[in-house]
Amino acid sequence: MKTVRPIRNEADYEWALGEIERYFDNEPEPGTPDSDRFDILVSLVEAYEARAWPIELPDPIDALRVFLDRHALTTKDLAEVLGSAPRATEILGRKRPLNLRMIQKLNAKWKIPADILIAPYHLDAERRRSTR
Repeated sequence: MKTVRPIRNEADYEWALGEIERYFDNEPEPGTPDSDRFDILVSLVEAYEARAWPIELPDPIDALRVFLDRHALTTKDLAEVLGSAPRATEILGRKRPLNLRMIQKLNAKWKIPADILIAPYHLDAERRRSTR
């Protein structure tokens, strides 16, 4: 079995991708040394990509809007979860922040990950102040 090395730069990354690509044409049997090597190379590539090109979590309100859109939900549906139509409108309009109880409700009812909803984000009043 050929040696595997850490991925520290683009050249190492390109090398690892080339090594992985070879396995696509000749897939190794599970449990073999080649299969283990393939798994290790994939893990190294994933770790390097996470370091080199991290993906930031979306803004909580943008994430909520995408969730509503993808599930064909409306502000009225959000109001049912949060308990108030004006509150739902204020949240989506960035006039009021999500509080812990709202985040818990959204997580429990719609399974939106809490780590996305607790991220800091701006409210409209904050945006106006920072642009002056």
